[in-house]
Amino acid sequence: MGGSMVTGYVLKRLRPTTPAFRALMEESRLEGYWMLVRLADGWASRRNRFLKHGEALFGVWHGREVVGVCGLNIDPYFDGREQGRVRHLFVSALHRRNGVGRMLVETVVDRARRHFAALNTRAPQEAFAFYEGLGFGPVKGEEFVTHRMTFETKSAAGRKGD
Repeated sequence: MGGSMVTGYVLKRLRPTTPAFRALMEESRLEGYWMLVRLADGWASRRNRFLKHGEALFGVWHGREVVGVCGLNIDPYFDGREQGRVRHLFVSALHRRNGVGRMLVETVVDRARRHFAALNTRAPQEAFAFYEGLGFGPVKGEEFVTHRMTFETKSAAGRKGD
Protein backbone atom coordinates (compact mmCIF):
# COMPACT_ATOMS: atom_id res chain seq x y z
CA MET A 1 0.00 0.00 0.00
CA GLY A 2 1.63 3.20 -1.15
CA GLY A 3 5.32 3.86 -1.38
CA SER A 4 7.90 3.71 1.33
CA MET A 5 8.40 6.61 3.70
CA VAL A 6 11.01 8.97 2.33
CA THR A 7 13.20 10.85 4.78
CA GLY A 8 13.32 14.61 4.79
CA TYR A 9 9.65 15.24 5.54
CA VAL A 10 8.60 17.23 8.60
CA LEU A 11 5.01 17.27 9.85
CA LYS A 12 3.82 20.17 11.99
CA ARG A 13 0.83 22.39 12.62
CA LEU A 14 0.05 24.71 9.71
CA ARG A 15 -1.24 28.23 9.24
CA PRO A 16 -2.39 28.62 5.63
CA THR A 17 -1.05 32.17 5.49
CA THR A 18 2.52 31.08 4.70
CA PRO A 19 3.74 31.68 1.12
CA ALA A 20 4.69 27.98 0.91
CA PHE A 21 1.01 27.07 1.40
CA ARG A 22 -0.02 29.39 -1.43
CA ALA A 23 2.16 27.45 -3.88
CA LEU A 24 0.50 24.16 -2.89
CA MET A 25 -2.93 25.79 -3.09
CA GLU A 26 -2.19 26.93 -6.65
CA GLU A 27 -1.04 23.43 -7.60
CA SER A 28 -4.26 21.93 -6.24
CA ARG A 29 -6.36 24.50 -8.10
CA LEU A 30 -4.58 23.79 -11.37
CA GLU A 31 -5.38 20.09 -10.88
CA GLY A 32 -9.04 21.03 -10.52
CA TYR A 33 -9.25 20.65 -6.73
CA TRP A 34 -10.63 23.61 -4.80
CA MET A 35 -10.30 22.31 -1.22
CA LEU A 36 -7.22 24.38 -0.43
CA VAL A 37 -8.83 27.53 -1.85
CA ARG A 38 -11.81 26.85 0.46
CA LEU A 39 -9.38 26.24 3.32
CA ALA A 40 -7.63 29.59 2.75
CA ASP A 41 -10.98 31.39 2.40
CA GLY A 42 -12.30 29.83 5.61
CA TRP A 43 -9.15 30.83 7.46
CA ALA A 44 -9.19 34.41 6.11
CA SER A 45 -12.87 34.89 6.97
CA ARG A 46 -12.33 33.26 10.40
CA ARG A 47 -15.10 30.72 9.63
CA ASN A 48 -12.67 27.84 10.15
CA ARG A 49 -9.37 28.25 11.97
CA PHE A 50 -9.30 24.67 13.33
CA LEU A 51 -9.53 26.02 16.88
CA LYS A 52 -12.51 24.12 18.33
CA HIS A 53 -11.90 21.31 20.81
CA GLY A 54 -9.99 18.50 19.06
CA GLU A 55 -9.45 20.34 15.80
CA ALA A 56 -6.08 20.84 14.11
CA LEU A 57 -4.54 21.64 10.75
CA PHE A 58 -1.31 19.92 9.73
CA GLY A 59 1.19 20.44 6.96
CA VAL A 60 4.14 18.41 5.74
CA TRP A 61 7.25 20.30 4.72
CA HIS A 62 10.03 19.13 2.45
CA GLY A 63 12.70 21.76 2.86
CA ARG A 64 10.93 25.11 2.45
CA GLU A 65 7.99 23.66 0.51
CA VAL A 66 4.64 22.65 1.98
CA VAL A 67 3.98 19.39 0.12
CA GLY A 68 0.89 18.14 1.93
CA VAL A 69 -2.02 19.39 4.02
CA CYS A 70 -4.73 17.72 6.10
CA GLY A 71 -7.09 19.03 8.75
CA LEU A 72 -9.38 17.70 11.45
CA ASN A 73 -12.64 19.44 12.24
CA ILE A 74 -15.72 18.67 14.24
CA ASP A 75 -17.94 17.21 11.50
CA PRO A 76 -20.28 20.05 10.47
CA TYR A 77 -22.75 17.62 8.88
CA PHE A 78 -23.71 16.06 12.22
CA ASP A 79 -25.25 17.51 15.36
CA GLY A 80 -23.07 17.55 18.43
CA ARG A 81 -19.31 17.28 18.77
CA GLU A 82 -18.88 13.50 18.78
CA GLN A 83 -17.77 13.05 15.18
CA GLY A 84 -14.64 14.42 13.57
CA ARG A 85 -14.02 14.96 9.88
CA VAL A 86 -10.90 14.65 7.72
CA ARG A 87 -10.67 17.95 5.85
CA HIS A 88 -8.75 19.29 2.87
CA LEU A 89 -6.30 16.41 2.31
CA PHE A 90 -3.99 17.24 -0.57
CA VAL A 91 -0.46 16.12 -1.43
CA SER A 92 1.71 17.67 -4.13
CA ALA A 93 1.98 15.46 -7.22
CA LEU A 94 5.79 15.25 -6.88
CA HIS A 95 5.44 13.83 -3.36
CA ARG A 96 2.60 11.35 -3.80
CA ARG A 97 3.27 7.69 -3.05
CA ASN A 98 6.04 8.64 -0.62
CA GLY A 99 3.93 8.23 2.51
CA VAL A 100 3.02 11.92 2.92
CA GLY A 101 -0.75 11.35 2.73
CA ARG A 102 -0.49 8.38 5.08
CA MET A 103 1.56 10.45 7.55
CA LEU A 104 -1.04 13.23 7.49
CA VAL A 105 -4.10 11.01 7.85
CA GLU A 106 -2.51 8.82 10.53
CA THR A 107 -1.74 11.99 12.51
CA VAL A 108 -5.35 13.14 12.11
CA VAL A 109 -6.63 9.68 13.15
CA ASP A 110 -4.40 9.67 16.24
CA ARG A 111 -5.69 13.09 17.29
CA ALA A 112 -9.31 12.21 16.46
CA ARG A 113 -9.11 9.05 18.57
CA ARG A 114 -8.51 11.26 21.63
CA HIS A 115 -11.41 13.64 20.95
CA PHE A 116 -14.14 11.94 18.91
CA ALA A 117 -16.18 8.74 18.79
CA ALA A 118 -15.88 8.55 14.98
CA LEU A 119 -13.96 10.11 12.11
CA ASN A 120 -15.67 10.73 8.76
CA THR A 121 -14.54 11.67 5.29
CA ARG A 122 -16.10 12.18 1.88
CA ALA A 123 -13.43 10.89 -0.47
CA PRO A 124 -13.34 10.83 -4.25
CA GLN A 125 -13.61 7.35 -5.78
CA GLU A 126 -9.89 7.27 -6.56
CA ALA A 127 -9.07 7.64 -2.83
CA PHE A 128 -11.37 4.84 -1.56
CA ALA A 129 -8.57 2.23 -1.46
CA PHE A 130 -6.27 4.68 0.35
CA TYR A 131 -8.79 5.29 3.16
CA GLU A 132 -9.78 1.64 3.38
CA GLY A 133 -6.10 0.70 3.66
CA LEU A 134 -5.86 3.01 6.68
CA GLY A 135 -8.78 1.28 8.41
CA PHE A 136 -11.75 3.42 7.35
CA GLY A 137 -14.87 1.46 6.49
CA PRO A 138 -17.05 2.31 3.49
CA VAL A 139 -20.37 4.01 4.28
CA LYS A 140 -23.41 3.66 2.03
CA GLY A 141 -26.46 5.89 1.98
CA GLU A 142 -25.03 9.00 3.65
CA GLU A 143 -24.77 12.07 1.46
CA PHE A 144 -21.69 13.61 3.10
CA VAL A 145 -19.75 10.50 4.18
CA THR A 146 -18.08 7.85 2.04
CA HIS A 147 -15.89 6.39 4.82
CA ARG A 148 -15.88 6.25 8.63
CA MET A 149 -13.55 5.07 11.36
CA THR A 150 -15.16 4.38 14.75
CA PHE A 151 -13.19 4.58 17.99
CA GLU A 152 -13.60 2.92 21.36
CA THR A 153 -13.28 5.85 23.72
CA LYS A 154 -13.21 5.94 27.51
CA SER A 155 -15.40 9.03 27.48
CA ALA A 156 -17.98 7.38 25.21
CA ALA A 157 -18.09 4.24 27.35
CA GLY A 158 -18.37 6.16 30.61
CA ARG A 159 -20.95 8.74 29.61
CA LYS A 160 -24.00 9.16 31.85
CA GLY A 161 -27.23 7.88 30.42
CA ASP A 162 -25.65 5.10 28.34
